[in-house]
Amino acid sequence: MLERFLKQTEFESQEDFEKNFSIIVPEDFNFAYDVMDVWAAEAPKRLAMIWTNDKGEERRFTFSDIKFLSDKAASYFLSLGIERGNMVLLIMKRRWQFWITILALHKIGAVAIPASYLLTKKDIVYRVKCADIKSVVCCGDKDILKHVNDAQDEWPAFANRISIGPEVPEGWEDWNAGVEQAEPYKPTIRYKKKVSDPMLMYFTSGTSGQPKMVLHDQSYALGHIGTAAYWHNLTPDSLHLTVSDSGWAKCGWGKLYGQWIVGATLFVYDHEKFTPADILHKIEQYKITSFCAPPTIYRFMIREDLSKFDLSSLRYAATAGEALNAVVFEKFYKQTGIHIKEGFGQSETTCIIATTPWMQTKPGAMGKPMPQYKVSLVRSDGTIVTTPGEHGQIAISTKDGRPTGLFCGYYKDIELTNQAWHDDFYFTGDVAYFDEDGYYWYVGRADDVIKSSGYRIGPFEVESALMTHPAVVECAITGVPDEIRGQIIKATIVLAKEWKDKAGEALVKELQDHVKHTTAPYKYPRVIEFVDELPKTHSGKIRRVEIREKDERRAETDR
Repeated sequence: MLERFLKQTEFESQEDFEKNFSIIVPEDFNFAYDVMDVWAAEAPKRLAMIWTNDKGEERRFTFSDIKFLSDKAASYFLSLGIERGNMVLLIMKRRWQFWITILALHKIGAVAIPASYLLTKKDIVYRVKCADIKSVVCCGDKDILKHVNDAQDEWPAFANRISIGPEVPEGWEDWNAGVEQAEPYKPTIRYKKKVSDPMLMYFTSGTSGQPKMVLHDQSYALGHIGTAAYWHNLTPDSLHLTVSDSGWAKCGWGKLYGQWIVGATLFVYDHEKFTPADILHKIEQYKITSFCAPPTIYRFMIREDLSKFDLSSLRYAATAGEALNAVVFEKFYKQTGIHIKEGFGQSETTCIIATTPWMQTKPGAMGKPMPQYKVSLVRSDGTIVTTPGEHGQIAISTKDGRPTGLFCGYYKDIELTNQAWHDDFYFTGDVAYFDEDGYYWYVGRADDVIKSSGYRIGPFEVESALMTHPAVVECAITGVPDEIRGQIIKATIVLAKEWKDKAGEALVKELQDHVKHTTAPYKYPRVIEFVDELPKTHSGKIRRVEIREKDERRAETDR
């Protein structure tokens, strides 16, 4: 399959990869037809997905099964009046029906909008209004059904409310019965395929402000070839697990497009509550070969006794979502012998920067830019950073056109698009630096960088220093206003269970001294707060802005 979309599929070195990696983008491409249906024709018995849940249920799907079911679902959606260009909201957790549904929507030319199951009525109403959504497909769980019904009461926009069960309330369509009873899908109803057709839209979780509507066309799927084949390092023999709910952009990154273009088998574990031991047991039980998860997952996994699990099948591990602390990398390597390969990107992109198989892994470094993106670090005055170690905002050049995988723009918001995309650059809003070897190192979001006594301090470097102390499970660094220094550094810390009864001034002093000896002394946190958990987005990213806002309200009350 790769040879259909790449001018060269095998590379001898990073230099070869950077020089010769080139994606072929057909004008009439549609992922569902030109990848999934082709696999079904050429390798119908190849295993496409193993789905299991925390109740012990299991289903296996070949590429032939996926085609059959997605065709039936496409016919079913057409019978409900869902057509090309319609926006369809998907709140489906990790249910196997998600993969069938999104492919069916691709086939009829509708725009899929994956969403987190944690959305409330307010969140749903916001999305329905902004995107003019008329149909929703969701899990038949009581809380989700209630939020959708409450949203319908406030903003009666849904022409179709479709439940995949187990509960199908009155007034709702039954997905399972509808797909089973659907007429055969007739190829004559296919629209004329164009790679520029809108395919997918994400509402970014955002670490601040209202979610933005990120619109992707069909080329987005091709943009993930690099993600799967040369970051996850997958082959047709791989069994790959990415820990992600279907409502996150990480699902598109790790358990859908690139993986199926490669021909790998997806492993999906549908669970209600994350338990590190359960994930490790699944790796052991199913002989999973490749694994990807956000740093938060690894932070909890390394606190398990990994020697109790047979992880010998695991050949590759990767992470993205936030920067990976070096101490987590080292502990995982010590227990498994596997280097975690870091990657960086956004809902607006595919994988922009990564540590590929040809690169020596540097703990804490993101890696180097993927060849499809021309990446620069840009100073606040618009000039390009050329000196190793100097901070700049990560920006993607669009001077020669939009790279494969970059979004089309923020839907219905030209002003917001122009704020992020101007002067032939798309600006990510993330600050980094590169070293003498060309490796990129993450600093933080542009609005998270702390300015104290003339120094610019990135949250990640202080967080990484704190993470090397055994008391710290997770932490977030923010700036607190200070009359003398402008800002001082604050650490909000989640303690390990065995350290919680030690929370107090003595531990605060110990942690401050630890940072002073681990990194530059001026970066130590002058304020430390212990909490039970950190505020996070639906996709698991730490919301430092929420900590700052809470501190500002507290300061205002004190004043």
